Amino acid sequence: MNPYILATLLFSLGLGTTITLTSSHWLFAWMGLEINTLAILPLMAQQHHPRAVEATMKYFLTQATGAATLLFASTTNAWLTGQWDILQMSHPLAITMVILALSLKVGLAPLHTWLPEVLQGLDLTTGLILSTWQKLAPFALFLQIQPTNPQILIMLGITSTLVGGWGGLNQTQLRKILAYSSTAHLGWMILILQFSPSLALLTLITYLIMTSSTFLVFKLNKSTSINMLATSWTKAPALTTLTPLILLSLGGLPPLTGFMPKWLILQELTKQELAPIATLTALTALLSLYFYLRLTYAMTLTMSPNNVTGTAPWRLPSLQLTLPLATLTTATICLLPLTPTMTALFNL
Repeated sequence: MNPYILATLLFSLGLGTTITLTSSHWLFAWMGLEINTLAILPLMAQQHHPRAVEATMKYFLTQATGAATLLFASTTNAWLTGQWDILQMSHPLAITMVILALSLKVGLAPLHTWLPEVLQGLDLTTGLILSTWQKLAPFALFLQIQPTNPQILIMLGITSTLVGGWGGLNQTQLRKILAYSSTAHLGWMILILQFSPSLALLTLITYLIMTSSTFLVFKLNKSTSINMLATSWTKAPALTTLTPLILLSLGGLPPLTGFMPKWLILQELTKQELAPIATLTALTALLSLYFYLRLTYAMTLTMSPNNVTGTAPWRLPSLQLTLPLATLTTATICLLPLTPTMTALFNL
């Protein structure tokens, strides 16, 4: 892609998210989301592969549906209450429609079915943008609306953690596994959103760090399926030693960074006298942990199904910058001791 066009698209991507993050009016928020969607479409379709074009089309249709529903909900709210302000949304019908529209946009279950299919059709770099940056704008709107009926967020959260765990169990494609992982993590965030927005934000930040490092590892190894992970030893032995820790951090295992948000969320749910929901959510985390362990096993304890000459692939020097990967990997593995600092920073 022409570097000038690429720079324009990335600038538009940043602009769309920034407009949504800073807006207090529903029309501005909607406009930011639309700019965001339109800016990423050429990045998704740049491969000119039928699979990529199909994924782009699916993404466009779902995002357009979500944006249209959001616009309809905000117009309905303005019609019923006379308010266009995001913080002043008070009508239950409008709030429910907005929650469902944003759930479709980020890929919360049961509106998640587009996400694995779209992510599978993209390359790892665009997949990384889709799994991280594209979640920011809808999540900012989630943080600003106060639901009149708390049950809907709890149901969305539990469904997402369950579906995210179950859906990833039978997958062999890494991008689909990461899509289900994304749905499961978003379920945790949505579950705690109404009780502690700052904790939901902390969970989002840790999710972004962990997912980015996972995508960058797969990109460095050029791995897109579980079988391809098995050739990692010959490509980058040191990184292959650290990758299980990254995956187990995504699964929320102590003493890694991913344990911190899960621990704080379960604590907060128990404080809100929702112990059964906390228990169910903790059990759904075991489903996700299973497929992270499966990836770990495939990467570290198995050899690629290959002949003798093919076991050591050509080691060409990688052109990928390793500084972001090193920084994110360190953050993914080592941040748990900073939990007291995080709780003080986020007023938890």
